[in-house]
Amino acid sequence: MAGRSPVTFEIKSTNLPLLTLRLKSANLDTLATELQTHYGEMPGFFEDDLLVIDLGTLPNDTAALDFERLDALLKGCHLRPVAVAGGSPELMAAALTVGLFAAPDWNQTQSQPLSSTPAQPQREIQQVDLPASGALVIDKPLRSGQQVYARGRDLVLLAACNPGAEAIADGHIHVYAPLRGRAIAGARGWSQACIFTLNMQPELVSIAGVYLTSEQGLTPEIQGHAARVHLDTTEAGDKLIFQPLV
Repeated sequence: MAGRSPVTFEIKSTNLPLLTLRLKSANLDTLATELQTHYGEMPGFFEDDLLVIDLGTLPNDTAALDFERLDALLKGCHLRPVAVAGGSPELMAAALTVGLFAAPDWNQTQSQPLSSTPAQPQREIQQVDLPASGALVIDKPLRSGQQVYARGRDLVLLAACNPGAEAIADGHIHVYAPLRGRAIAGARGWSQACIFTLNMQPELVSIAGVYLTSEQGLTPEIQGHAARVHLDTTEAGDKLIFQPLV
């Protein structure tokens, strides 16, 4: 009998872009507070992104988790949980009752974060895909209270990022002017992101969740000069590295 292809459909494999929430505590009150702290002022940061909840980093003695409340908290941030992975049989079974499916073959290296630094224990949401090509280019100064976000790509500022302003990108950030506000590169966990500026005077710089504030200070060869920031990963943890641009 000759084979025939369906005329009404095709089934093919595909790779979906997913975020991973590496859950480190079952305390949902604390989670709600931290979600509000980090994303409450950026309601458009997530756009109904699909999410896998990685339970593998919960304490070993975690016996139960309120998945209905967890689902509601994440959806309140415009995240869409679809699956769980890495949990005990009891936790995985509880997740199934709220409509999440188990991802038993989940590649844990996908969601493996860089080691957290003591200053940034909240670094839980990860996406390690290389940002898309192209850049968002802004040719006007960012003033206090303004925020710009380059989703899935680099951000290029041709004018100053002033104190109180915030520049955010999933990729690199290039500032061809003074950087005096906040610059957050690799916002979804891309650890290879860099920040470049012709005049480094930031209130805060952050790459993949690891940050440094102005209170911590910069060395004289970096402060006020052209510099690059990148993330260095070692067994001792993550560290932001500042290098002069010559």
